[in-house]
Amino acid sequence: MEKKLLELAVEIVQAQASVSKMTGDEIEIALVRVYNALHKMKLAETEDRSILPDDMPGSGKQAWAGADLDPRSSIQEDRVVCMECRSEFRQLTANHLRTHQLSPREYKKKWGFPLKQPLAARVLTKLRSRSAKKRGLPEKLQIYLDQKRKDKTAAERDLRSVRNS
Repeated sequence: MEKKLLELAVEIVQAQASVSKMTGDEIEIALVRVYNALHKMKLAETEDRSILPDDMPGSGKQAWAGADLDPRSSIQEDRVVCMECRSEFRQLTANHLRTHQLSPREYKKKWGFPLKQPLAARVLTKLRSRSAKKRGLPEKLQIYLDQKRKDKTAAERDLRSVRNS
């Protein structure tokens, strides 16, 4: 027995909702989008034609059709778009990337991001930076690094003195 489009759409959205947090409105929107996409695919299949990204629902500027998304533009002011599934987040977590069998490091290498690039919306990165500065983190970090450098120099000096004696 062939499943109805609505049943397929529900299963797809249910799987997505089990992987990432979605509000009721997001679930409703996703359900409508998936249903419409499945409907267009079914029509294309019966007419024996292919589907282009422009044929898909919501393929305007906000949608992320396959080849349209440049990795550099995936990190935006208020969101990050996953290059694997085109889902939008405030931050790409290791948990989400695990659903694509990728670590954050592998994801960055695959898509050409610098390894130090945060996978978070710019506004979130700025907020965290301000918060760290407010807590005095840069000064404390500098003190820690200076102390570490002194300890390393002292250890090297001790090692040289042991070798020379």
